[in-house]
Amino acid sequence: MTSALFVVSEEGYWAEECIEPLTRLEDAGIAVTVATPSGAPPVVDERSLDPEAAGGEEAAAEYREVDETHPELGDPTPVAEVSAEGYDAVVFPGGHGTVWDVNQDRHARQLLVEAVAGEDGVALVVCHAVGILGFTREADGSALVEGREVTGFPNAWEEGIVDENDLLDDGRKLPYWVEDEVKLAGGEWDAELDADTSVTIDGDLITARGPESSVAAAETLLDAL
Repeated sequence: MTSALFVVSEEGYWAEECIEPLTRLEDAGIAVTVATPSGAPPVVDERSLDPEAAGGEEAAAEYREVDETHPELGDPTPVAEVSAEGYDAVVFPGGHGTVWDVNQDRHARQLLVEAVAGEDGVALVVCHAVGILGFTREADGSALVEGREVTGFPNAWEEGIVDENDLLDDGRKLPYWVEDEVKLAGGEWDAELDADTSVTIDGDLITARGPESSVAAAETLLDAL
């Protein structure tokens, strides 16, 4: 049976970016497993459950229900205890929370390396989770993203969210900006700011810009599988 591993933030995942791919893969008959850095249940970013951010009252209610009742989201596995070799795809949903946990987790980075190695696996990385590419290295020390075409959460959008000291509304300081780190690691960055959605495929690596690209990203992943 085709299977996918979702690596989800405990510090704040964006509902649409996780739940749209998760439910669409399940509807297609793909078995889904959820992992988090410590094995604690992932925490949804409440901002992503605001009807305006979620795309309406109905969507917001559906996302909240999945967050609260989905068995895998409620009982995840620690990332240190899983291997990408057991899955056909590894998915990294976004959300600001990923910059503090998933992107900085060495086991999560290893899962990404394993997912794009060889000819069998594929990885989908969405929004702020694309920042993991700025820190992920191959066995020889080279950046995994070097020379790869990618999209992700752009600086132009981050500027409208953090203040002049890089503080979010909840008082947390953003430690880095995704676009900056991916470019520094050698990624060929294009967030396609003039397009409604942005999904980029480079071999076994699929990246998506943000929430509005979640459905397209899920469909792209399904096509790859």
